[in-house]
Amino acid sequence: MPQFRQPLPEASAMPYTRSRDLPPYRGIVAVDAKDFTGYPSIEHGAISRAIPQLLQQAFERAGIADVWNDQRFPASTGDGYVFGFDPAWMPYAIHPWLHTLQDVLTEFTVHSTGAVRIRLRVSLHIGPLQDSGDEFGGNGTPRNDTHRLLDSRPVKAILAASNENITQVAAILSDRCYQDAVVSGYTGRHPDHFIEVPATVEGKRFDQRAWLYVPAPSGNLYDRRILGDRVVEDQEARRGDDGDDRRTAGREAAYRSVTIRADKGNVNTGTVHGGQSVSNMDVGGDHVGGNKAGSVHGNQGDTVQGDKNEGRR
Repeated sequence: MPQFRQPLPEASAMPYTRSRDLPPYRGIVAVDAKDFTGYPSIEHGAISRAIPQLLQQAFERAGIADVWNDQRFPASTGDGYVFGFDPAWMPYAIHPWLHTLQDVLTEFTVHSTGAVRIRLRVSLHIGPLQDSGDEFGGNGTPRNDTHRLLDSRPVKAILAASNENITQVAAILSDRCYQDAVVSGYTGRHPDHFIEVPATVEGKRFDQRAWLYVPAPSGNLYDRRILGDRVVEDQEARRGDDGDDRRTAGREAAYRSVTIRADKGNVNTGTVHGGQSVSNMDVGGDHVGGNKAGSVHGNQGDTVQGDKNEGRR
């Protein structure tokens, strides 16, 4: 039937064969409702309609209604919603919008008397996307990665491990989003509000560095099952280094050398900056003296098991 014939899309050059303009960069937000399939199917339609309404309410209440009003390639996913927006708004989409969304969902649960509870996973990403303005716009790797982040193990686990009466939103940011909007200082949240995680998806070839943000945390966020052993160990080391830096920063300028005298021995732990003069008197008949320069880590001097004089008897 002629009326249904559509021209084939114009052939484009194969990738890597010639240079072309980058498509516009877009912020991308995607959300999924936790335990959507656990509700009776008769309620699925109502929940699907409620999700974009709750998102719109949160954007308006956060004072960034333009993000919702100017959305690009919007689409319902049944148990969620996705759309693109001007990436200049990304700092505001991180804060205050995520916190406001937490408040909106909390109120929704109270007003629904618990009959329907909508808890959302949120992923945020930035990248170049073809934006044709029709139903086929917005497709590309950045959008695919946004959905992979949304389905990744850390954000699912953090929402499942938290208290359903407290935590209604768990967000995951791509590393590009985190670096561009958070580390740069444009977002009204310190980087320490975010937790680094390895984002992996079961059954998919996807493994990226990402960042968790929970506006109303509950339960144990610092969990190896969620963050992964490598991330936990790195954060523990970082916390220890930060503590040492804070303790020594104020002393370093005032004290360039440290003199320690111990008549019966010396065990020096921690970090010593500058020069160190050590004079130990009468340690098993020995006299120990001299200077140590630079930084000293761990124990300085001998660690003795048993009686030091045993060999002299």
